[in-house]
Amino acid sequence: MEHDIEQEKRVAATASADLVEDGMFVGLGTGSTVAYLIPALGRRRLDISCVATSPATATSAAAEGLRVGPFEGIDRLSIAIDGADQVDGNGWLIKGGGGAHTREKIVAAAADRFVVIVSSNKLVEHLTPPVPLEIMAFGLDSVIRALPGVVLRGAPLTPDGGVLADYHGDVEDPEQLAARFGATPGIVGHGLFPPAMVSVVLVGRGDRAEAIRPGG
Repeated sequence: MEHDIEQEKRVAATASADLVEDGMFVGLGTGSTVAYLIPALGRRRLDISCVATSPATATSAAAEGLRVGPFEGIDRLSIAIDGADQVDGNGWLIKGGGGAHTREKIVAAAADRFVVIVSSNKLVEHLTPPVPLEIMAFGLDSVIRALPGVVLRGAPLTPDGGVLADYHGDVEDPEQLAARFGATPGIVGHGLFPPAMVSVVLVGRGDRAEAIRPGG
C-alpha cells in the first residue's frame, strides 16, 4: 500500500512537471509529493526561474540544477505546484503539515495557475482536523485563548519567525472557519485553501494522473 501511494505521488508530480514550459516563473511547494516534482523538473532542463516555499525545497531544487531565487521583485508567477494534506469534494484544501502553509498560500495566490498534486488517499468527502496555523509570537497566549482547540506544535519557528500550531476544532464549514481565522489578530496564516484558488488537482491513480477541476 505504501508503495502504491508513493507511486501515485510520483505519477501526479511527473504529470505536473509536464505543464511547465521554458521561460516560466515557477512556484515550488513543500512536502513529500513535491519531492518527486523537483527531480522531474530537473530532468527536463528547462529555462525557468523558481521560487521555493521553504529552505528544504530551495536546497533540493538547487541540487537538481534548477534556478531558485528569492520572491522579491516578482509580482506574479506563471504556475505554482504543491501538494495537499486533504482535498474535499468541493475543492477545499488543508495544507501545511510541513509548516510552510503561509508561504505556500502567498505563492499560490501569485500564480496564474495553481496546480495541486496528490495521491488518491488525500481525497476526502469532508475535511477533518487538524488545520495548521502560523501565529505571531507576540501575544501568543491571547491568540490561543481566542481560538479554543489550538495546540502548539513545539516545532522551530518558521523562516519568517512564526509559531506553528494546529487547530483541532470543528472544520464542518471551511469557508466560515477560514473567515474566523482571518479575523483573529495574531494569526499570520492558516492551512485552509479555497477552491477558487485551485486551477486543477492532479490525482495519482495507479500509473496515471486524473485531473479534477474544482467546481467542474
